[in-house]
Amino acid sequence: MTTTPSALTQDELKTLVGQAALQYVVPGEIVGVGTGSTVNKFIDALATIKDQIKGAVSSSVASTERLKALGIPVLDANDVPALSVYIDGADEIDGQGHMVKGGGAALTREKIVAALAARFVCIADESKLVSALGRFPLPVEVIPMAASHIARRFEALGAQASLRLKKDGEPLVTDNGQHILDVKGLTIADPLAFESDVNQWPGVVTVGVFAHQKASVCLLGTAQGVKTLTY
Repeated sequence: MTTTPSALTQDELKTLVGQAALQYVVPGEIVGVGTGSTVNKFIDALATIKDQIKGAVSSSVASTERLKALGIPVLDANDVPALSVYIDGADEIDGQGHMVKGGGAALTREKIVAALAARFVCIADESKLVSALGRFPLPVEVIPMAASHIARRFEALGAQASLRLKKDGEPLVTDNGQHILDVKGLTIADPLAFESDVNQWPGVVTVGVFAHQKASVCLLGTAQGVKTLTY
């Protein structure tokens, strides 16, 4: 009697892609590190080669704490002129490498670190691959006094925007001291134009569309193993 291997859990897929991302880390250099549950798997893997790198630039307080706890030096983004690679997850990624990010509330710092890097390597499980962005509620980091105005602008586009709240019912506050709107009901046909447009709205700190800082590689965790997509 033969047995078929059981399907990998989402957590196991995250571990696989986190480990696979090590191949893009350049020895002797500083690596850009994102935020989230998949990136936590990469940070754990990175600790196994920490003696081969100078350190990391992190996109969130949570990632910084995890890196430091594992003995990986964390440098300030202002002190690093460029990075060879930035490794981060995504809430959605399309066939061109455009992403929606910000489910973990770190989108502004993620975009800053991504802008420093020559290459963005996205690590995700296959549930994140979509034909068009917009199924996942779009995070938008906003200055608190502008939240209602920006929500109305999205409503004029036929979408619904709601303030992200903590479990106690108070607004979530980002590492930058701002609030987040989550926007449902969008289909983002032209991510580059959409990102450029919304970023100009007064009070928007960052929109969670990553089209100008899109992925150049995506390591996708699938039932058949890690699939590499290049853009």
